[in-house]
Amino acid sequence: MEEILKYFTDLTERQLAQLAALDEVYREWNSKINVISRKDIDNLYEHHVLHSLAIAKLVRFRPGTEILDLGTGGGFPGIPLAIAFPQCRFKLIDGTGKKITVVGEVIKATGLENCTAEQIRGEQETGKYDFVVSRAAMALPELARMVKKNIKKKQANALPNGLICLKGGKLDDEVAPFRSIVEITPVDNWFGEEWFKGKNVVYLPL
Repeated sequence: MEEILKYFTDLTERQLAQLAALDEVYREWNSKINVISRKDIDNLYEHHVLHSLAIAKLVRFRPGTEILDLGTGGGFPGIPLAIAFPQCRFKLIDGTGKKITVVGEVIKATGLENCTAEQIRGEQETGKYDFVVSRAAMALPELARMVKKNIKKKQANALPNGLICLKGGKLDDEVAPFRSIVEITPVDNWFGEEWFKGKNVVYLPL
């Protein structure tokens, strides 16, 4: 938790309680359904929660913003963002039922009222959102093609509607088709831990 408090100093008591609840519920469910690698569960807050919250450093979503987390896996980045932005609405989707079971239990355990989870593939999702967020779900061109149908036309935030991804490694090939409009921000611009070196927030207006 201290990793979060170092970079987010204006959290409410409720948000702090929700973040603190993540440790127990993820440990419990991860022992039944492996959504975080067993050796990485001790790094839950740095490698998963704080990593997800890099998106909150890129953009402060305005109240009422609707966000889709595509390929959420164990609930990242959607659950930490739903805690950070209680006045926004989040839908977390994944094609794997076991993962969505865990996400549903985490939502219940943390009392998140602005967040729903559904087992559905990205191709099948028909809802409209201000932003789609994703953590290394697939290559950027494929992801952009899939979610273009889900992006609202009407703008409600300072940042134009689009796709925000957490990605690591070399991105030259992935971002080549979007070179004139894509924005890549290194996560270590905000967070000083060694683990974040080479990790990026990739924003693509759509």
